[in-house]
Amino acid sequence: MVCMTVLTTEVPLDMAGMRLDAALAELFSEYSRSKLQTWVKAGRVTVNGESLKTRDKLEGGELITLDAEAEVVIIAAPENIPLDIVFEDDDFLILNKPAGLVVHPAIGNWNGTLLNALLHHSPQLETLPRAGIVHRIDKDTSGLLMVAKTLQAHNNLTEQLQARTIHREYQAITHNRMIAGGTVDEPIGRHPTDRLRYAVRDNGKEAVTHYRVIHRFKRHTHIQVKLETGRTHQIRVHMAHIRFSLLGDPLYSGRFQMPANCSEQLEGVLRSFKRQALHAAKLGLVHPTTGEYMEWEQPLPQDMVNLLAALTQNDVEER
Repeated sequence: MVCMTVLTTEVPLDMAGMRLDAALAELFSEYSRSKLQTWVKAGRVTVNGESLKTRDKLEGGELITLDAEAEVVIIAAPENIPLDIVFEDDDFLILNKPAGLVVHPAIGNWNGTLLNALLHHSPQLETLPRAGIVHRIDKDTSGLLMVAKTLQAHNNLTEQLQARTIHREYQAITHNRMIAGGTVDEPIGRHPTDRLRYAVRDNGKEAVTHYRVIHRFKRHTHIQVKLETGRTHQIRVHMAHIRFSLLGDPLYSGRFQMPANCSEQLEGVLRSFKRQALHAAKLGLVHPTTGEYMEWEQPLPQDMVNLLAALTQNDVEER
């Protein structure tokens, strides 16, 4: 399947003397330079109806026509997996991912992923990188995720993500009682010996996590987390680093230990909670076409609601 988009624009006079490839990069910034150069060489770019070379210079005032071809870049099978779509228009969609759903196919999870579901919902997504998925959340993290439906929207949302202007807010439940909120500004990289994990490392990539207390329990804390950067496992790594690992996180919390003075009800809830207590609760961005700021909020899933209720009841019974 190949989608076509024909775009036209007039070259501003102040671009006189500029090379075609440089002008295209400014006029059609939603596409990568390499993709634009490929289209020029393929004859998909005309200047006043003529094909030019990338190094040819412009005079200003010409009419440029770009015949943008979206090529198939995803080889994966569409699967009829239900999606909880919170918002959708022609440019992108926002969905609420359930815990347990893998985002991208990988070793051990080639099928049954969010990507497979998206290809069934919108077959044209096969022409976009990662089927339009702009950012990911872990398999066992629930909550809001954005998916572009056009190459222009994908590039725009990716740029917003890189510029750190997309608002991402999470809720989590941690081990231990937190006194106050704060910020963790520590670089993250691959764990030196365990390739499944990440860790705070001097040679890692910059990672900044802001957190504040929503409610303190006797041995746990319900927190709000805002991401300034988006490294793999960032919240899980940073919270474990400051000794407040996420409840239910088998990778960063160490061996499971039942807290002292735990009621039978809480013990049952804790033993049945098989994922990290992390939910992508709020997502805000600038619409890639209209320029309007938009924001969505998704309440906690039932398993985290039940967990908070059990923690609350246990604290009451201990008094």
